[in-house]
Amino acid sequence: MAGAVRSISMIVPRRCLALNRGRGAQRFPRPFVLMAASRLPAAASPSASSTVEETSQIQQDIEFDEKTDPREDKLACPICYYPLVKKSDESAPRLECNVCKKEYRNNGTYLDLTVSASSGEYTESMPAATELFRSPLVSFLYERGWRQNFIWGGFPGPEKEFEMAKEYLQLAIGGTIVDASCGSGLFSRLFVKSGMFSQVIALDFSENMLRQCSEFVENENVPNENLALVRADISRLPFPSGFIDAIHAGVALHCWPSPASAVAEISRVLRPGGVFVATTFIVDVVPPAVPALRLTRQYFAQFTSNAIYVSETELEDLCSACGLVGFTCARNGFFVMISVTKPS
Repeated sequence: MAGAVRSISMIVPRRCLALNRGRGAQRFPRPFVLMAASRLPAAASPSASSTVEETSQIQQDIEFDEKTDPREDKLACPICYYPLVKKSDESAPRLECNVCKKEYRNNGTYLDLTVSASSGEYTESMPAATELFRSPLVSFLYERGWRQNFIWGGFPGPEKEFEMAKEYLQLAIGGTIVDASCGSGLFSRLFVKSGMFSQVIALDFSENMLRQCSEFVENENVPNENLALVRADISRLPFPSGFIDAIHAGVALHCWPSPASAVAEISRVLRPGGVFVATTFIVDVVPPAVPALRLTRQYFAQFTSNAIYVSETELEDLCSACGLVGFTCARNGFFVMISVTKPS
């Protein structure tokens, strides 16, 4: 641990770099699953007891299929947020919400848990930044040159970023991690290979990114017993409240259509003490340009659908507004990695 901390501090040590050394790594049972409230961490706070009891009662009222895939045991309807039930009949296996009766199916590559999943005529377009990453070309190029170019902005590279993220994720070891906006699964695969987590959920809105993720998993012989590929909207996460141990979002925060809505959803699904780790760009490395960027970034966002962050305080305020605490970060040029937790 100490060696890893020293390696992070080599990247522009600042007041925000203070890692919580005093917190011991709390391990959770393997697998840490949703099926009963008794499997929640013992440290769950009384403030969260009402949510836990309510969800537990919901689960007791639902008869789960004995053959439920362990990779699907934390999934919920993105409309009702009730746990999904696996149904088996003469047709292909499917997941169903016992409340709204909506069905969700796995197409052999990923499980589509968007609100508009299985719709017929209705289609919905997303902002330009989101649609860009849905294209087959960008999805194909993402790990074949696109992601490598981020080094110009101070990004240390996926392997180094993964080692940094691991330091913030110690409290979630043995639990479930969601790799939000996973893209082609670069970090999802690293999380699986690390063996740190009992379950890894690779989540993205882009169908083609998830197809690329599936291909990389197959080509690299990555074990997929504890890996689930899920298509979902970051602002409508398909999980019950308070049941996810950690969420990681690599180079994604600035691309989300509504960062506040997305971080609020992340706060909702994290268990008490759960961790959110994210990387993004921050532009305060050119101080004279900050005032102009503050004035013009709303127009930039309207045309590109990308957010511009001009200070660490701004990111901290975003997380705080969504009920997340303990903000820490590491910096290098335009690169910033942030970590916050759900209050216990």
